[in-house]
Amino acid sequence: MKSKLIILGTLSCFLAACGGNKPVDLTETKSASPKKADIGIITEKALSSYARLPGLLVPFNSVNLFPKANGFVKQIFVDRGSVVKKGQLLLVLEAPEMESQLQAANSRYLQAQETATASKEKYARLKEAAAEPGSVSPLDLDNASAKMRADDALTQAEKSNVQSVRTLQGYLRVYAPFDGTITERNVSPGALVAPGKATDQPMLVLQDAHKMRLEVAIPEDYVDNVDLTQNVVFTFNAMPGVEHSARISRSANSLSSMRSETIEIDVDSKNDLKPGMYAEVKIPMRSGAKSLLVPNNAIVRSTERHYVVTANNGKAKLVDVKEGMAGKDSTAVFGNLSPGDKILNNANDEVKDGDTVR
Repeated sequence: MKSKLIILGTLSCFLAACGGNKPVDLTETKSASPKKADIGIITEKALSSYARLPGLLVPFNSVNLFPKANGFVKQIFVDRGSVVKKGQLLLVLEAPEMESQLQAANSRYLQAQETATASKEKYARLKEAAAEPGSVSPLDLDNASAKMRADDALTQAEKSNVQSVRTLQGYLRVYAPFDGTITERNVSPGALVAPGKATDQPMLVLQDAHKMRLEVAIPEDYVDNVDLTQNVVFTFNAMPGVEHSARISRSANSLSSMRSETIEIDVDSKNDLKPGMYAEVKIPMRSGAKSLLVPNNAIVRSTERHYVVTANNGKAKLVDVKEGMAGKDSTAVFGNLSPGDKILNNANDEVKDGDTVR
């Protein structure tokens, strides 16, 4: 009985305490003070930056060796990977019919020589006899002189023909046009070869990789903005993290069918660099005129539009922009903006037109 009274007394005190307080409204939230916006300023100046473009490493000199005349491969003195010197004999061809052509040309030349000699002697005798008045008519003397000159001209022509055939025979021996390395060998002894086009398979491919060219195609939009006073920085995909630096050596000064201009960077050859390697090249760029620059994080990008949020007079306004060159911290933009306009840094698509910006 006593314990029941204690429980009832405790319960009465608890209800009394609850009745003395106001009920708590869980839906009531405490309004947070608006966070201060990060405001930036639009500046106007020339932007120095770089364009990241792919490049291809090619040999400084490269040639596909084709035969000049039809023939069979007789001997090959090199193979893939052979290091050769300028003027070194690479392979020998044979063409039996060319020997017959040379013999025939020689025969015609000897015949023309004999004919020319006889004509010259006949003219000399007639001229000697013409010293006696009335013994030789002037017409016969003129005809003999013309025949002598014609036979002499024919002799010179046959001599040139012999030299031409001998020159063709010289093409049966193929020599290296410069120092380099044989990178392809596509024939074997006994193979029939013939003069080909650039699209045909060559007998040998010779490349000079002591110095190489890094070829980069500059898009038309960037051609006039390349900064030739700065070094180009590039890394090869096969050697990530290893940076190289060099100056632009030459440019095509003409746009290709792909609307780009090819530039070349001379690269000293090293044991770890091979022709055909791909590189990522940072081409230094400069702005030809002053541009409106905004911080990189001030541009809001969506699938529909790119824009910045201005904060003039404490009100947000969304202004569409077109992006130009991008630098490390700033990006050139084009739109309805003016130097000195205030914009929101770290803007996002939650900010709407007319929102209060503090």
